[in-house]
Amino acid sequence: MDILIVLGAIVLLVLLIGVFKINAFLSFLFVSVVAGIFLGIPLDKITQSVEKGIGDILGGNVVIIIAGAMLGKLIADTGAAQQVATSIVNKTGIKKVHWGVAAVGFIVGIPLFYNTGFVLLVPLIFSMVYQYKLPAVATGISMLAALSVAHGFLPPHPSPAALVSQFHADLGKTLLYGIVVAIPAIVLAGPVFSRFLLKIPSAPLEAFRPQPMARENLPSPFSSFFVALLPVGLFALMAVLPFVTGDKHAPLLSFLSQPSIVMLIALTAGTWILGIKRGKRLPAVMNIYAEAVKEVAMILLIIGGAGGLKQVLTDSGVSNHIATLLQETHLSPLFLGWLSAAIIRAAVGSATVAGFTAAGIIAPLIAQTHTDPNLMVLSIGAGSLMFSHVNDGGFWMFKEYFNVSIKDTLRSWSIMEIIVSVTGLIGVFILNIFIH
Repeated sequence: MDILIVLGAIVLLVLLIGVFKINAFLSFLFVSVVAGIFLGIPLDKITQSVEKGIGDILGGNVVIIIAGAMLGKLIADTGAAQQVATSIVNKTGIKKVHWGVAAVGFIVGIPLFYNTGFVLLVPLIFSMVYQYKLPAVATGISMLAALSVAHGFLPPHPSPAALVSQFHADLGKTLLYGIVVAIPAIVLAGPVFSRFLLKIPSAPLEAFRPQPMARENLPSPFSSFFVALLPVGLFALMAVLPFVTGDKHAPLLSFLSQPSIVMLIALTAGTWILGIKRGKRLPAVMNIYAEAVKEVAMILLIIGGAGGLKQVLTDSGVSNHIATLLQETHLSPLFLGWLSAAIIRAAVGSATVAGFTAAGIIAPLIAQTHTDPNLMVLSIGAGSLMFSHVNDGGFWMFKEYFNVSIKDTLRSWSIMEIIVSVTGLIGVFILNIFIH
């Protein structure tokens, strides 16, 4: 009976978000309360469960996500992202432009949230399309594949960062594993797949023609790349240093390796290098950061709401019951995590909602099966990207920006997301062989 209640809660969540268009945070709160009632949690304890879940999941992620949003907004508004894009494409040349824009999408996509990266970089793609008469869809899909992979696989993006906290994974290891899995996913879904899209007709709208910054106003290539890649470099460094020094429990290293400290260091460096050093007044930089918080506020609320539902499932004991049943299926826990997220993604459309809903179901299975939590983050992240279609905002952003038909959106954008998801799952399985 408990399983039917959980399935009913997921269906209700899908209906509220996908059909009735209720705000995702409110939907999570409502479903959490309803699920708590039907699962037999005492009425005076339900709100305590929901509030505890919200507090637990946000407590370890607010700094990471907010600092990541601020850094990404700084990189976008100061022209550093444009400098990265221009530098890479100039190096690769037009003949290898698909590889160049994929690299741009990956590097810029690490600190930038997906929607910000999309709105910022697609006009740069269009500038090349207009200037060099390139096929718009084939050129753009390489960059968007990279942006999508970064969004689903890599901290400090909201879903993977929060799953790291929820599964008690190691953020540095998850990032390193994620990069290993990301590269083949980007190659296959981007430059390789784009070869099959050369004849898709597309007439990007004039409204999306870019108005780039003048070259003399851009930060230097070194500064742009340094700040964009600094979080990755710091996470990697802190993951490797304990093995180099031979002291895995040194207080200073433990302090510096905390994700929130890493992000604060990266944000401080970015504030100086891209802001104050280049003549921006500190209040102007703070205004950029304030705008970044507005952009990410709803994402934080959705994460909190998902945490509330997860806690209700945990406190009712149904999560352990589901984990036991899933374990008896004799399917790989990593595959089950991917499949759960993929099903919810197809139903709801939101990768973030899919990731957190699947995580609440799968979390107890990790401890019972001794599954590597870092790989489970990546597996669920890959599943959360599976099959974007008409209920996903990203689907419509692609369609409208590139001005293509629904049919062509399905055979370009949607197939790209499927390739990313499946390749990510395969990469996780291969990594699992070597790690264990």
